[in-house]
Amino acid sequence: MKRDMDLMRELLLKLEALPIRRGGIVTITPDAEEIAVPGFDADQIDYHLSQIRQAGLIDDTGFQTTTGIGFRYLTPAGHDFLDSIRNPETWAKTRKAAAGAGGFTLDLLRDWRRALSRRRSRKKPV
Repeated sequence: MKRDMDLMRELLLKLEALPIRRGGIVTITPDAEEIAVPGFDADQIDYHLSQIRQAGLIDDTGFQTTTGIGFRYLTPAGHDFLDSIRNPETWAKTRKAAAGAGGFTLDLLRDWRRALSRRRSRKKPV
């Protein structure tokens, strides 16, 4: 299965929005309505949740069943990554730049977003 960065972004936005109390754990299943993304099936969502977990963007408590994971929260790296691509316009520019570089990786997206942020801060009048 191919990795879809748009789906990863959407899943992170949905995970961040879940109402989890401090210390709480939610079992996330690939077919859960709370994380459903139009145009993607449960297998695609399951694969991408696994990619997000393996990238260290979420804390899943290590609890995993054949039907889901025990989700607690986004990690600091997950929040940083999501904050850097949250804005739809920024995400579109990020995707365009990453595609021009020959492909997507999480590290490439993070590095490109940092460079764009630095460039923007230099352009702002003081």
